[in-house]
Amino acid sequence: MPTTTRRRERRDAPPPPCPPRTDRRHDRPLTACPAKEHMITAFRPFSRRFLRFGRTAATVALTLLLTMGAAACSTTTPHVDPYAAATKGDPAFENTFRHEFADVDGVRMHYVTGGSGTPVVLIHGWPQTWYGWWPIMPALAEHHTVYAVDLPGLGDSTGSPTGYDKATLARYVHTVIADRLGVRDARVIGHDFGAAVAFHYAAQFPADTARLGYLDLPLPGPAIDAPTYRSLSWHIAFHTQRRVPETVVGDDVREYLALFYPQVAYQGTAFGGTSDRSPFTDAEIDEFARTYSRPEILAGGFELYRALDEDVRDTIEAAPIDVPALLMTAQGQLDAVRATVSPRMTNIVQAADVPRAGHWLVEENPEFVTAELERFLDR
Repeated sequence: MPTTTRRRERRDAPPPPCPPRTDRRHDRPLTACPAKEHMITAFRPFSRRFLRFGRTAATVALTLLLTMGAAACSTTTPHVDPYAAATKGDPAFENTFRHEFADVDGVRMHYVTGGSGTPVVLIHGWPQTWYGWWPIMPALAEHHTVYAVDLPGLGDSTGSPTGYDKATLARYVHTVIADRLGVRDARVIGHDFGAAVAFHYAAQFPADTARLGYLDLPLPGPAIDAPTYRSLSWHIAFHTQRRVPETVVGDDVREYLALFYPQVAYQGTAFGGTSDRSPFTDAEIDEFARTYSRPEILAGGFELYRALDEDVRDTIEAAPIDVPALLMTAQGQLDAVRATVSPRMTNIVQAADVPRAGHWLVEENPEFVTAELERFLDR
């Protein structure tokens, strides 16, 4: 019992006091107990004010990081509209030209404009868009206000026109140029089926047409009827068929265009040659394929060919025009094309076949085409 009591007393007794300590450097007692000091310092809880401050600081830091990350993303990946992608970052375009749209009879017409001086309207054919004129547009814009249009139902012009005959398409273009933009003295230049549109622009609105440029197209009309026209080339006969070309080309639009372009280029098979060289870069083909890959645009392009019977009838009914005209063709094709246009274009003041160029005059010899156009426009 006594032993047990002593053990319990030792177990229940308070801890012994700290032994006295002395500061040896100053020879004076230290009264605080280091063990207690350590315990108090180690386990003292953070104040509520400090915790609130920490949470606020963390929230601010996280907000800044998220804001900076969002800003970095928006800076590195800006939105670019598809119609502007081909010329994005090109100073020749961005310093002079801009994209515009105009609504005409259910069609949102797209066109590119820039420059200053007398107005020049550029109209593309198949299978191209306004971008087919790009190689010569900066040079023309030095002395002219250029308007390069996407035909209704083609390129980045959305919606379906009331018809794909060239007289109807000319009325759409005229509404944009004359009625919406107020241009009543246009120099209208067309290539391929765009040349037929330009002809009908001048035929229907001679008072609003100062000059007519007609580039490389036998004119459907009195000199060449629709059945004969369809027999001129395999692709004309093929494209005039209902639904067949859309089904065959299908999802292979880019491949089809890449194979087609060399055929009617200089020394291509359409001119009796064997060359398979394309005058278009991969980037240019990509841009044309971008729009023609849309089913409604692909079908609209083929409708240009399916309207040949109407085109012949409209040209026959049109009165001959005496607007000063320029005629340019592929090398060696001037006389043949002149024979189809001269019954309806009675004032051809300048004519040339383009050296070392097939059907793609602008791409194959842009320097020559630009010089001829500037000489014609400045007469």
